Amino acid sequence: MNNSFNKTNYKKYCQLLANDYAYFQKVIDVYGFPPLFGRSISFETLVQIILEQQVSLASARAAYNKLKEKIKTVTPENILALTNEELRACYFTKQKTTYVKHLAQTILSGDLNLKRLITCSDDEAKIILKQVKGIGDWTADVFLMMAMHRCDCFPLGDVALITSAKELLQLPPHTTKTEIELISNNWKPYRTLAAFMLWWSYINKKNIQWK
Repeated sequence: MNNSFNKTNYKKYCQLLANDYAYFQKVIDVYGFPPLFGRSISFETLVQIILEQQVSLASARAAYNKLKEKIKTVTPENILALTNEELRACYFTKQKTTYVKHLAQTILSGDLNLKRLITCSDDEAKIILKQVKGIGDWTADVFLMMAMHRCDCFPLGDVALITSAKELLQLPPHTTKTEIELISNNWKPYRTLAAFMLWWSYINKKNIQWK
């Protein structure tokens, strides 16, 4: 059985971490429990996450909204019906245009069936997702966290997450990702919930609009 969370146990798992680590309790005390960040297990969600690669949430949202305005429903068929120029007009870079079109083709060919990932382990799901051009560790981790609600993912490639960990845990600025990964091992098997609390702290400190 895959270790996942839902509306019923989400706050309980957050509180389990907070009971052991004062810095997580501080996040809850100051900002409340983080929202249960959630998205559907779908092609559209992967397109959203690809848009979020290495840019601000505001930039990604602008591109996503422009795309929705253009095609209404984000499906593989509708993406492939667009020219590269039309995707560029929706703020897609050349690279991300290639990624989403390849993803659309992979979905339509049946080479990637997202619903089948539900029965896979975290490692198995990540291996399958990373076979698609443009999907690396960060994108795969975020999909498992946001769409599949797997409990124990920690995307070390996430700049906001690393920044927040250094701030909240009062770590030296030169602390490496490897060192933070070692610290995160203490949060197993709830590293996704730890990441959500770190993101929530970052979002509130920076006054970032996340919806």
